[in-house]
Amino acid sequence: MAILYLSTPERGAIFRAQLAEAFPGLPFHEGYAPDPAAVTVLIAWTCPPETFTAHPNLALLISIGAGVDQLDLSAVPGHVTVVRMLEPGLPEQMAEWVTMAVLALHRDLPTYIAQGREGLWKSGRNVPARARRIGVMGMGQLGLAVLSALKPFGFPLAGFSRRGTAPEGVEGFTDLDAFLARTDLLIGLLPLTADTEGLFDAQFFAKMPRGARFVQAGRGKQLNTTDLLAALDSGQLSAAMLDVTDPEPLPSDHPLWRHPGVIITPHVACQTRAEEGARHVVAVLRAWQAKAPIPGLIDRARGY
Repeated sequence: MAILYLSTPERGAIFRAQLAEAFPGLPFHEGYAPDPAAVTVLIAWTCPPETFTAHPNLALLISIGAGVDQLDLSAVPGHVTVVRMLEPGLPEQMAEWVTMAVLALHRDLPTYIAQGREGLWKSGRNVPARARRIGVMGMGQLGLAVLSALKPFGFPLAGFSRRGTAPEGVEGFTDLDAFLARTDLLIGLLPLTADTEGLFDAQFFAKMPRGARFVQAGRGKQLNTTDLLAALDSGQLSAAMLDVTDPEPLPSDHPLWRHPGVIITPHVACQTRAEEGARHVVAVLRAWQAKAPIPGLIDRARGY
């Protein structure tokens, strides 16, 4: 077994040290491998097109991010096992960011920021949490962490998923129209797939209560920004907070930056912490060698 690592050198130094401790003598190459045929494991965010032909014995691909949508899975040979990053810091960070976003929109922060720029002192009406129905789309590890973090505030909570399963105290939905009709504040945490690309559009927003609020921390390509701006301008949506956009970085002249109903953060909700990420890689390699269940193994058919 030999590893090829394609990412930042700072993270690479941490990965190299932890892997050397767990697997003494394991070859770890950064950027390129002297003997490409010896490489069986690739750790990367993205892969150059020639990666799989240049490394004919590659058998395991570990994404250094929580998702794998940045990879062209159709170009990854079927025999290559693909694993996404699992580390405790990711759900913790996402729960923090989404809680911040939900409370910001719940308490009308975009309006007060816009008024502040104009020097306008004008108070609105505070709505109790019990009257603000929250809906989460994406009921995986991150979605469950977010729901757990929001529960103490007293919001009515619901989750949408294929199976409709939800933790105690959360209403589960499989009917999207019914889910949207009861959701005053929507949180997008979906993986990017063919089914979710462009999902958040005018037709989608029209199914929500007028004046609803929108938090997006999934993937930028899921959101039609033209339709979002139109929904905000018409009053169908009253506010949005975005951590992901398409493209990224968002151009400085994009109208989203200047819309008074929008708050944007530069894809900072979750950042993989190298130390914990390296521990996940060690766990993956041990499971892979032992032919045991691999943590973070993706379903190639679903794309996540």
